[in-house]
Amino acid sequence: MGTKKSSTHGNRLPRWFTPAIIVVSAALSLFSLNTWGYEGITPIASVVLTIIFYLVVATAISFLVEGRRYATDRLISGLITTAFLVAVAPLISLLWMVVEAGVGSLDWEFLTNDKDGLTLEDHASGAGHALVGTLVITGTTALIAVPLGIMTAVYLVEYGRGWLSRTVTFLVDIMTGIPSIVAGLFAAAMIPTIAEYFVGKSEALQMKTGFMGAVALVVLMTPIVVRNTEEMLRIVPNELREASYALGVTKSRTIIKVVLRTALPGIVSGVVIAIARVIGETAPLLITTGTTNVFNWNLFTGYMETLPTYVYASWSNQQTRELAWSGALTLIILVLLLNLIARFIAKAFAPKGEK
Repeated sequence: MGTKKSSTHGNRLPRWFTPAIIVVSAALSLFSLNTWGYEGITPIASVVLTIIFYLVVATAISFLVEGRRYATDRLISGLITTAFLVAVAPLISLLWMVVEAGVGSLDWEFLTNDKDGLTLEDHASGAGHALVGTLVITGTTALIAVPLGIMTAVYLVEYGRGWLSRTVTFLVDIMTGIPSIVAGLFAAAMIPTIAEYFVGKSEALQMKTGFMGAVALVVLMTPIVVRNTEEMLRIVPNELREASYALGVTKSRTIIKVVLRTALPGIVSGVVIAIARVIGETAPLLITTGTTNVFNWNLFTGYMETLPTYVYASWSNQQTRELAWSGALTLIILVLLLNLIARFIAKAFAPKGEK
């Protein structure tokens, strides 16, 4: 009952061995912490000690019963699992903290109201205007950056040769590493200059606007879309292109109907990653869009608030920090919804054999 015989490697420990050792290790860690006089036992200390006990005890027993080879395998597997838990723990802790602190103020009123003329006592300091600003600015950014990024990637993969292709690749690499605040400064300086050239100097053109923020985010989003789309296009088998050419299909139609269609699931995933990358940007939007307490649907007139700037402004005031947590939770939910939508779209447009 205790061990079972392997046909090629001798004794093997039963399947319940691992969970049993975990339970024993947890009990040993709690007993040790109490024995050593730690009155306030922290979960982190208990988990760390449990992992140490498990690695030592499991490896020792495995060495005695199964031999050196399986003991080494258990030790390495335990270390890899521990590394995974260490990497995931901060993310889980962050999500738990945001949900716990932000769910209290997250309701329909919070999502639909703005802060115009209202006080904290009214509990109407909502983030509806920030949610609208986020969707409008991010949507505008995607409308500009996605076609531009995909067309650039198509050129690099399907047409790019010589110095121009190398120059574009070099510029994309540089843009990938541009600090976000530099993109904000670029948009804040470029938009008024161009507008002044075409329509003359105007005080209104010097103001922060939602479109100015969208331009800043385009600078950050485009290289991400280019890089991801380029990788997706390169993994499309050349046999598909050659088969299309053999049937007399033109290159442009082959790219649209065969190459892009095959790479579409990966391209969509990359676009969502790029949107998630820019949707939480704060520094460039503080420079280009500013903050406001009211709804603003017009990209070209007046300040426009987004969820990141709303969180920043709310956190700056001790009395509104709970609203900052709710804004952060709203942003996380928005990114989660985008990922779910992207998965659905990618699955819907995937080749029949991959659905």
